Amino acid sequence: MHPMLATPARDRTLPRGAQWAFEVKWDGVRALADVRAGAVRLWSRAENEITVAYPELAGLAGLDDVLLDGEVVAMDGGIPSFAAIAERMHVRDPRRAAELARVRPVTFLVFDVLRAAGTDLTGRPYDERRAVLAALHLPDHVAPSPVYDDGEQLWAVTREHGLEGVVAKRRSSTYRPGVRSSDWVKAAHHRSRAALVGGWRDETGGSGRLGAVLLGAPAADGGLRYLGRAGSGLTGTSARRLQDALAAAPRSTSPFSETVPPPDVRGTHWCEPTVVVQVRYLTRSPQGRLRQPVVGGMRDDTGPDPWETP
Repeated sequence: MHPMLATPARDRTLPRGAQWAFEVKWDGVRALADVRAGAVRLWSRAENEITVAYPELAGLAGLDDVLLDGEVVAMDGGIPSFAAIAERMHVRDPRRAAELARVRPVTFLVFDVLRAAGTDLTGRPYDERRAVLAALHLPDHVAPSPVYDDGEQLWAVTREHGLEGVVAKRRSSTYRPGVRSSDWVKAAHHRSRAALVGGWRDETGGSGRLGAVLLGAPAADGGLRYLGRAGSGLTGTSARRLQDALAAAPRSTSPFSETVPPPDVRGTHWCEPTVVVQVRYLTRSPQGRLRQPVVGGMRDDTGPDPWETP
């Protein structure tokens, strides 16, 4: 099952009124937890099984035939960090996953329940589903994502504490799997997107390390539009993993459907645009380039965000 998705708020303006509930927009990995017959399986937004990556969530198996929707988050300085969760999301070796779980455990923040005690709840209103969620006895490392009535206050608090943003949800809304619905509206303090990598450059100085990546977004006509070059955030094991993935898919020509500026072409190794990375940025230029982009890490739980005219 594909999870329900939120519609971006226009000009980052959230809806108002008693018919809306408000939740924190967490910076992590979306996951569905399917518990049947005493076993739990975790699925990413792209319907890939990710159970082995998070052994500390095994306690979910004690619940009675449920399907939960939520966000797996890892903390860095008390704040959910995508860079931190990126170190966990690609692990598929059970021993390595167990080691990381001891060092930096994740938390599964649940914001919806789609099935409970074998009963399908997707056709029930949001408030009713949240009441069922509140009654569940959740295990360690699992908690309900809090709900608030005042969206403006939550927006101010999340900005003050460095959280990603806010999601508004219509209290009467049903859960529509795979649909990007106007019943859920999201707004982020910092813009972010999932982008494809079409080329990469070595770090200056001959270190052999990854220095920058060239980012793109798929267009409606099938081409790959250019989003710009990003060099910030490319550190540690996640950067080495990314460099290995890019080097494994070389190509001789640019994959972009438009001309890349000569300064960005210089020294670039072109690659097949198959690797997805998470990118934070300030704004976009009139040409669609990302301003002050920072790479958070690779993603295999979702596809790239499509090109949109700025």
